Amino acid sequence: MTDLNGSTEPSFGNVAPESATWRAHQNAHQNASDTDPRYMHHYDWQAIARYYRWRPLVIIWRTLTVSWMLGAFALNLLSDHIFKRAVINQNKRAIRLRQILTQLGPTFIKVGQALSTRPDLIKPSFLDELIKLQDQLPPFPTDIARQIIYNDLDRTPEEIYSTFSAEPIAAASLGQVYKARLYSGEEVAVKVQRPNLMPIICRDLYIMRWAAGWIAPWLPLNLGHDLTLIVDEFGSKLFEEVDYINEGRNAERFAANFQDEPLVKVPAIYWRYTSTHVLTMEWINGFKLTDTEKVKQAGLASNDLVEIGVSSGLRQLLEFGFFHADPHPGNLFAMPDGRMAYIDFGMTDQLDQNTKETLVDSVVHLINKDYVDLANDFVKLGFLTPDIDVRPIVPALEAVFADAIGASVGDFNFKSITDKFSEVMYEYPFRVPAKFALIIRSLVTQEGLALSLDPNFKIVEIAYPYVARRLLTAETPALRRRLIDVLFKDGHLQWARLENLLMIARADNSFDIIPTAGLGLQFLVSEEGQYLRQQILLALTEDNRLHTEEVQRLWALVKDDLQPDRLLGAAWGALAGPIQQRIVDFSKEQAAALVPAELVGAFQKASTP
Repeated sequence: MTDLNGSTEPSFGNVAPESATWRAHQNAHQNASDTDPRYMHHYDWQAIARYYRWRPLVIIWRTLTVSWMLGAFALNLLSDHIFKRAVINQNKRAIRLRQILTQLGPTFIKVGQALSTRPDLIKPSFLDELIKLQDQLPPFPTDIARQIIYNDLDRTPEEIYSTFSAEPIAAASLGQVYKARLYSGEEVAVKVQRPNLMPIICRDLYIMRWAAGWIAPWLPLNLGHDLTLIVDEFGSKLFEEVDYINEGRNAERFAANFQDEPLVKVPAIYWRYTSTHVLTMEWINGFKLTDTEKVKQAGLASNDLVEIGVSSGLRQLLEFGFFHADPHPGNLFAMPDGRMAYIDFGMTDQLDQNTKETLVDSVVHLINKDYVDLANDFVKLGFLTPDIDVRPIVPALEAVFADAIGASVGDFNFKSITDKFSEVMYEYPFRVPAKFALIIRSLVTQEGLALSLDPNFKIVEIAYPYVARRLLTAETPALRRRLIDVLFKDGHLQWARLENLLMIARADNSFDIIPTAGLGLQFLVSEEGQYLRQQILLALTEDNRLHTEEVQRLWALVKDDLQPDRLLGAAWGALAGPIQQRIVDFSKEQAAALVPAELVGAFQKASTP
C-alpha cells in the first residue's frame, strides 16, 4: 500500500507487520547504502565505482580470475579461426562457454541467461547452449540459511515454522528453497538468498562496466548503443531480482491481474515472514510442465496446459503490459486440478500502452504480410532508430518472415524467427531494446515448453486468434482505431483482411460472434463511429459497383452463428444505451421546460429549511 508521502510498503492484510528488530536491520542497511553499494535497493553504478575504487586488491584478483578463464576461451576461438576449425569446433566451444560462466558464479550465470535472449549480440551457434544455462548450483549449508532467517526476521526457523526441511529442496544461482509449515497449518516454501550475494554481484558488475568501456570497439557486434548501457540494463534487473520484497510485490500484482482467471495460480505471500533475503510463500502442490509422465498420470491434457500458458502469456503482454520475464521449466507448474501455477517473480517488466498497441499491430502486419508496416512497427518499438530509411530493410524482412511463416499461419515457429532474424541484425542497424530482450526470452522459453508437451504446437495458432478476437471486440478506443487501420488501407476496405480476421477468430471455439456484432453495432451508431459509417458506405459502392460478392462471402462465413433471437438481443443491447442516453438527456434538458416556473419556485421554497 502507499502512504501519504508516496512510499510503497507490502500489503499485510490480516498479518502483523515485521518485528522492530527487522525494521532496525533494514534501516541499518538503508543508512549503509550511502557508503556501501552492497546494501543498495537500486542499481547505482557510480556508488559501486566509488566503493571499489578504494579496494584494488579485490578487483585485481577477481579480474585476473575472470581474464584467465575467458582469455583462454578467446585464444581457443582465435586458434579455431586461424586453423580453419571454427565450424568443426563451434559446438565444443559453445559448451565450454556455458561451463565457464557456470564456474564464474551467479553474476556470470545471469549474464549467460541474458545473452541467450540477445540475437543482436550473440551468433546463433552459441545461442542454443546459452539457453541451456539453468540456475543450478551446489547448495550452501543449511546452518547459514538458518542464520540468515534469524538475522532478517529476528526469530529462528523453529519459532516461525512448525516444520522446516533439513535440506533445501532446490538450489539456484541466487538462493535456495526449503519446504516448511507455519504454526497456523499452511504449507509454505521458504526462499533464502545466498550469503554475501550482493558483494559478489557488485564486484562483478564493477569489473564488467569497467571492461565494457574499452572492450566495445574491439568487439564485432552490432550493439546499436553503448555497451556500458547494456551492463547497466543488466545490473538494474539483477538488483530487482535479488530483492525478495520486490519479488513479493510482483507476485501480488501478477495475482491481481489474473484474479478473474481460475486456471492461473499464483502463490500467496506471507509478508510477516518475508524480508529482502527471505521470502515465505504458499507451497504449490504440483509438478514441472516438462514432466510429461506426471502430467499423464494426473490425467491432464497437454493441449489444455499449453493453451493456458500461451493465452496467459499473451494477456500479460497485450492486456496488462506486466509480464513474467523468466518462465523457464522450474517456474511453471502443472497442478493436479488442471491449473497452471507461476512462481518466482524476481524478473518481471512493464510495457506502456503504446507498446502494447504496437505489438498488436505488428502481429497483424506479420500475418497479413504487410512488411512495410511491419518495418515501421520496428521503428516504433525501438528496434530501429526513427531516422532510418526502412525501404532497403523491407526485402530482408520479407525474406526472413515469409520463409519462417511458410504457406500458412500454422507453420510459424518463433524459434526459427529469432535464428533467422539474428543474421539480418548483422547486416542492418537493428538493436534489441532491453524490454524486448526479456520478451524474446519469455516467448522462446514458452514455445520450448509448449513443444515439449505438444510436438505439433504452433504458437501463432493461439496467438493470432487471440489478437483477432481483441481487434474484433475492440473494447477500447485505441483498439477500435487499430481495427480501422487494419481494415482500411489508403481509404479502401480490405475485404480479404476482414474475412481472414473472422475466419481465424472463429477457429477458436470460445469466440462468440454475437457479442462482437453487438459491440460493432454499438460503435457504429455512436458519434465515434461516424467515420466508420462513411467508410463502410464508400466501400460498399467502391468502383461504382455494389460489392455483393464480398458481402455474400462474409455472410456465408457467419450466418450459421447468427440466430435471429440472439441477433435481435444483441441489436437491442447495442441500441439501448444510446436510446436511454437520449431519454436521460431529454429528462434533464427538456423536462424542466415543461414544468411551470411557479411550481418550481414553490418546491424550492418548501425545500428551504
